[in-house]
Parts: sequence; structure tokens; C-alpha cells
Amino acid sequence: MNIPAELLYTKEHEWVKFEDDVATIGITDYAQGELGDIVFVELPQVGDTIRKGETFGTIEAVKAVSDLYSPLDGEVLEVNSSLEDAPETINSSPYEDGWMLKIQITESVQKNDLLSADEYKKIIDEA
Repeated sequence: MNIPAELLYTKEHEWVKFEDDVATIGITDYAQGELGDIVFVELPQVGDTIRKGETFGTIEAVKAVSDLYSPLDGEVLEVNSSLEDAPETINSSPYEDGWMLKIQITESVQKNDLLSADEYKKIIDEA
């Protein structure tokens, strides 16, 4: 299972990559594996405000539909529109081509609530 050390994680299986005050968000390799073949993703619009802990969209796989939870407060700057036509990209490349959103974060202190790769691995190992 791939858990890149340079990313931060949530207990809900989202990953976050920071570039200054812009956060790129997606779901982890573990999450896509548990979901199975992803067939549809519903994401917010550019300009929408998302709140930490609240749903920002849904992801649908052959066997389940799951909510996506925001790891941070922020404004949506960019949405990965290629996922509309090829949601299965999340299965094959969850950390690169399968990213979902880029947001301008509004509360940088919220970074402290995210998990390191080692902390995230412990959660998966206990599941």
C-alpha cells in the first residue's frame, strides 16, 4: 500500500498536499482499494466554500457510495475536471492524476490536526 511520506492524511482517508496556502486534496490508496472500481465522482464548484469535517462531495464505486469529507476550511480554486470522464483515474493514480480539489485554505492552524504518514498507517493497520 502506497502512503507517501510527504503528504498529510485524515482519519476519513483523504490526503492533503500543501503548497503555501493552497491544499490539494484526494483520497488515499487505501480508500480507493476499499471502494473498488470508481464509476462517478461529484465534486464542488470553483468558488464554493468548504468546511473542515463537512462533506464536499461523493464518490461512487460499483459496490458503494461514500461521502467525501473536507480536511480543511477553504475556497475551491480548482476541480480536477478530468475525473468527470475518467473517475477510474482515482483507482490507478490516487496521489497524482486522481487528485480532486485545490483549495485556498483559510485556517492554516488546521494543518496541525492532520496525520503524518506514520500516524495514518497505524489507523489502517488497526482497521
